[in-house]
Amino acid sequence: MNNSNLCEIIILVTCPDQQGIVAKITSWLYEQQVNIISLEEHVENIPGIFFMRIVTQCNEIQISNEKFELKMKEFEKNLNGKISVHYSIIKYNCAIFVTKEELPLYDLLIKNQKGDFNCHIKMVISNHENLEKVAKQFEIPYYYFPFTSKNKLELESEIIKLMNFHEIDLIVLARYMQILSPKFIQQFEHKIINIHHGFLPAFKGGKPYHQAWTRGVKIIGATAHYVTNDLDE
Repeated sequence: MNNSNLCEIIILVTCPDQQGIVAKITSWLYEQQVNIISLEEHVENIPGIFFMRIVTQCNEIQISNEKFELKMKEFEKNLNGKISVHYSIIKYNCAIFVTKEELPLYDLLIKNQKGDFNCHIKMVISNHENLEKVAKQFEIPYYYFPFTSKNKLELESEIIKLMNFHEIDLIVLARYMQILSPKFIQQFEHKIINIHHGFLPAFKGGKPYHQAWTRGVKIIGATAHYVTNDLDE
């Protein structure tokens, strides 16, 4: 295999749990001489949902992107689930939502500057002006939306227009201390990642370290998860 022409393709699978999912997909990849670099799977017992992430290497001599995606659509239909395909050569547009905590923003922007992330960070969104100086250091546009209980839905509509205009593929909540409305989440379903400074589902909501201390646990960490209408689920 010529490594100079290789492209990583990431396959994300979500479907009802059933026998043969891994075998069906990996057997087809083997037949196409596509190399599997890593494979992770998990079953959520309630309600019986299967999740899988496969990282592969291949080139268009082996299989075209069109053929690859058509086969994944076929699997998706047969498994009655959802399969998405992502290419390492494509950089996705990302927006970071913050409030006042600067360390998570610095960490993300520094790693992005070093090339650790396969994305274009197009903007930083905040309900405070505090971190504008951080965004300016990295020459990232900064948008301030002064939320109140009265204007939140109106401003969220403006943010949605901004996201769509810049074709944002992924939103990262880096200590964004606001609860997004159901309308907003529906607009970007499975495209919003939250960084929660505690282990979920054990320590939801605010002050997870305090909760851990009260519970008497000896280990604490962080959780990244897709945002849903249920807080920290």
